[in-house]
Amino acid sequence: MSIEQIKKEAKDQQANLSAIVADTIAKAKSRVDSVAVSINQSTGINVSTRLGEPETVEFNSDGALAITVYQNQKKGSASTNDLSPKAIAQTIDMAVNIMQYTSPDPYSGLGDRSLMAFNAPDLDLFYPSDLNVDRAIEQAKQAEQVALANPKIKSSDGGYFSSRYGIYMYGNSLGMLQGYCASSHSLSCSVIAEQNGQMERNYAYTSSRDISELRSPSWVGEQSAQRTISHLGAQQIATMQAPVLFCPEVAVGLIGHLVGAISGGAIYRKSSFLLDSIGKSVFPSWLTIFEDPHILKGVGSSPFDSEGTQTVKRNIIEQGVLQTYLLGNYSARKLGLKSTGHAGGIHNWLISSSQPRSDFNAMLAKLDKGVVVTSLMGQGVNNITGDYSRGATGFWVENGQIQYPINEFTIAGNLKDMYQNIVAIGDDIETRTNIQCGSILIDNMSIAGK
Repeated sequence: MSIEQIKKEAKDQQANLSAIVADTIAKAKSRVDSVAVSINQSTGINVSTRLGEPETVEFNSDGALAITVYQNQKKGSASTNDLSPKAIAQTIDMAVNIMQYTSPDPYSGLGDRSLMAFNAPDLDLFYPSDLNVDRAIEQAKQAEQVALANPKIKSSDGGYFSSRYGIYMYGNSLGMLQGYCASSHSLSCSVIAEQNGQMERNYAYTSSRDISELRSPSWVGEQSAQRTISHLGAQQIATMQAPVLFCPEVAVGLIGHLVGAISGGAIYRKSSFLLDSIGKSVFPSWLTIFEDPHILKGVGSSPFDSEGTQTVKRNIIEQGVLQTYLLGNYSARKLGLKSTGHAGGIHNWLISSSQPRSDFNAMLAKLDKGVVVTSLMGQGVNNITGDYSRGATGFWVENGQIQYPINEFTIAGNLKDMYQNIVAIGDDIETRTNIQCGSILIDNMSIAGK
C-alpha cells in the first residue's frame, strides 16, 4: 500500500471513529448529566533481529473506546476494545451502573468549556510509512551487523525496528469533537562487549515522527558499539564529594523529576517537595523552561490534552522561578485553579539558558575534576522530601579530560539543592524526548564508591 493510500485509509478511519464517538455521546447523554468519550486506535509493525536473524515480527491494529459519565457529582468509567454497536451499548451500561455505586465528588466533571479545543490546530504529526516487513527486518539487521563488525563486540541483544501510527478522537457533551493522527518510528540496537573477562552492554537508538528523519542503521550500529566499548575496563572510585555532569540522556530524567513534583495530584495531596513553590526560585536565575505543545512534528506536541483542554505555550520556569503547576480538571478544582492542559502528561519542554551554552568538551572543562554520569539505576527518589539517591555508571574526569570508565557507585543529594546548584547546561541537546535538554553540570554531590 502506498503512503497516499495509507493516508486516505487513516482519514476514512478517523471519520468513522468520529461518528462512533458522536453516536456514543448522544446515547449516553440521554441517561446522564454529562459524558466524555475517547478512542485510541493504533496500527503498526514491530520487528526484532538477533545475530542477524529475524526473531519476532508483530503486526498490530487495535482500538479502544473509553467512556466517562457524570450524574449528581458521581462518576463512572468503562472501556472496550470492541467497537461494535452492541459492545459500545454494553460499555455505556457498565459506566452508568458503576456511577450509581460511587460517592459524590464535587470536584469531578467535565472541564471548563471556555478552555476546550473546539478548533484544534494541525500540528503536522502524521508521517506514515509504507515500509514492508523485509525492509524493516533489513534495517534492524544492518544496525546489528555494523555493531558486530567491531572486534570488541562479542554478541548482540538485538536490533529493533518499530513503525506505527495512531488515531486519537475525543468528544464530550459540551459539544467538543476533535481528533488527530500521529506517527512514530524508531530503530535501535543493543550489543555486548567483552575485554579481559569483563562484559558491558549498551545501546543506541533513533526515533522520529517522520521515518525519513531517522538516523541510518549504520549510525545506530556504530553508536551502540562505541557506547558499549567505552565502558570496558570500568574501575571503582572512592567515596567523596565532587561535581557531577549528567549527560543529556540522564539530564532529561533529572528534569523529569520536576514534572512529578509540580503535578496537580502531588500538590493537592501535599506530597511534593515543591509544595507552595509558585513564585519562588527553584532553579538558577539564568534558567528558563518553556513548554511549546505546538511544535510541528514535535515528539511531545498535542493540540489538546486527554480531557479536551486546549494546550497552550507557557513558561514552566521563568528565570529560575516556578510559574505554574501541571493541572488537569480534577486537580485544578481541588486547588481552586483552572486546568493547564496537562491531563495525560507534559508536552515539549525546552530548557534555555541566558548564559552562553557549551559543547560537551567545554562542559568537561568546566567540570575539571569529578564524575560524568551516563546511566542511572534504581528508583531512589523521594517525591515528598526531594531526597535523591541513584546507582550510576559513567566516567572519571580530571583536568577536564575523561580518564577512565567507572561503575558501582551511587550519587546522592536533594533535588531542591541539586536544581539550585546547576552550574551550566550544554548545547548537546537531547531531542528524542518531550524534555529537550543538554548535559547538566551540578557543582557538588555526594558520591558513594568503594
